[in-house]
Amino acid sequence: MMLGQNQTAEQVKNVKQKYGFDKPISTQFFYYLNDLSPISFHSNTVKDYTHLSPNKYTATALFTIGNTTTVLKAPYLRESFTKQGKKVSQIIGETIPNTFVLAVSAIVIAIVLGIVFGIISALYKDTWVDKTIQILSTFGMSVPSFFSAILFAWLFGFVWHKYTNLEMTGSLYELDDFGEKINIRWKNLILPAIVLGIRPLAVVIQLMRNSLLEVLNQDYIRTARAKGLSEFQVIKNHAVKNALNPVVTAISGWFASMLAGAVFVEYIFGWNGLGKEIVNALNTLDLPVIMGSVLVIAIIFITINIFVDIIYAWLDPRVKLA
Repeated sequence: MMLGQNQTAEQVKNVKQKYGFDKPISTQFFYYLNDLSPISFHSNTVKDYTHLSPNKYTATALFTIGNTTTVLKAPYLRESFTKQGKKVSQIIGETIPNTFVLAVSAIVIAIVLGIVFGIISALYKDTWVDKTIQILSTFGMSVPSFFSAILFAWLFGFVWHKYTNLEMTGSLYELDDFGEKINIRWKNLILPAIVLGIRPLAVVIQLMRNSLLEVLNQDYIRTARAKGLSEFQVIKNHAVKNALNPVVTAISGWFASMLAGAVFVEYIFGWNGLGKEIVNALNTLDLPVIMGSVLVIAIIFITINIFVDIIYAWLDPRVKLA
């Protein structure tokens, strides 16, 4: 696939040597881990990294023992197979900001609307308002993102285009008609953000409703009411904050998964983010891009969960950071 249909045996051999395909799997795995590690080891006498360019990254030598030098460097994610030696880190750096903007927009929609509708649903428990919100949230959780993306793109970007002025596809940055200037198209963010936020919105509504109902039955809520506080003050100052713990847990998980779950949404709406890049890499078997993207998403997921654990201590005084 890298060489095309008219490759020669010599070209295939050169590619295998360049990328280390001629070495055992265990050796290739060791090389990859050595490239990822901030502290890596390099031979001074043998070019044991012949599958990569000698100037693949900038490193600072720490110390030398025998023929091996230990160096300090930034993690190296290799180079793309299909983009003429372009570094994977550069590809991810160019696409992940768009995915981050999309994920943040979607989670903001889910948080704001989810908490509001969850509170309304709890306050009007077992009424038609509560039942309507529950039906819509259940429907939102059950609809796959790729289906809702196609439906929203068709309805709002095609059928009702003259009313919404929204496009079926488009990214945050687009060239003008003359191909000279890059413009920011915020309206292209609306549909993918709504579609991506539908499922976490439904989850937040359900969690906020159930958690708030549980909190409203606590003794300190009855005490607050007995002191003469209005229902608004009770909800605002005492109930909502203590009901947010399960919501924060759900939001953290959903935000991290959105960076990976945006794959279908980005691809359908033509949003130039990391998700669309992953789909393109899968179609062309660009393994370094796939592996690098998965690693970056995993690191972000872990970082967000650590950050959420810290937020717990602020939301709930009973939680202590060890």
